[in-house]
Amino acid sequence: MTKIAPSILSADFTKLGQDIDSIKTADYLHFDVMDGIFVPNISIGIPVLESVRKYTDMVLDVHLMITEPVKYVERFADAGADIVVFHLEADTPENIALAVQKVKAKGKKVGISIKPKTPAEELIPYMKDLDLALVMTVEPGFGGQKFMADMMPKVELLRKYIDENGLDCELEVDGGVNPETAAVCRAAGANVLVAGSDVFKAADRAARIKSLRG
Repeated sequence: MTKIAPSILSADFTKLGQDIDSIKTADYLHFDVMDGIFVPNISIGIPVLESVRKYTDMVLDVHLMITEPVKYVERFADAGADIVVFHLEADTPENIALAVQKVKAKGKKVGISIKPKTPAEELIPYMKDLDLALVMTVEPGFGGQKFMADMMPKVELLRKYIDENGLDCELEVDGGVNPETAAVCRAAGANVLVAGSDVFKAADRAARIKSLRG
């Protein structure tokens, strides 16, 4: 079954608890962290994550769009993340590998994300240690962008690698997901879909989540 991860970035923070309750039929709650350096935007961080963790038992899929994630992954794990995902481009290969091990040492799941210009092949050396691989289908930093269909060959390549090597690794897509593009992502082999504005702007959010599953 396809898993759906609505992005908290598109929620109304004046009624965050209600908005979280409204998407409880989803599988994960996607939590976007931006530092204004790795991406040209600033969002939310550890204090909000701690509050959300106290409020809900949903799986918190925390996406770090920050520089040098190795310095912070343990803090996000301690703050309540169930899955800690960070960008391959955000540090040296040595520090990315170290960040993976730090998350695993905390008993949490770990993922690595790649931006649109990064070849999927660059993820391969890390795949055996990952619980999740995330292919961005927009440039990270802002919600509501147009879906980049030309990222699907990356998804297909990673799906083939996961299946051929018998890996227990989810394959996630983030950016511009709606019922039409969700079908494209599922066909390419993604099994976790991040959707922000498409879910939170829907009149019936539970129905929209069901539609995204296909």
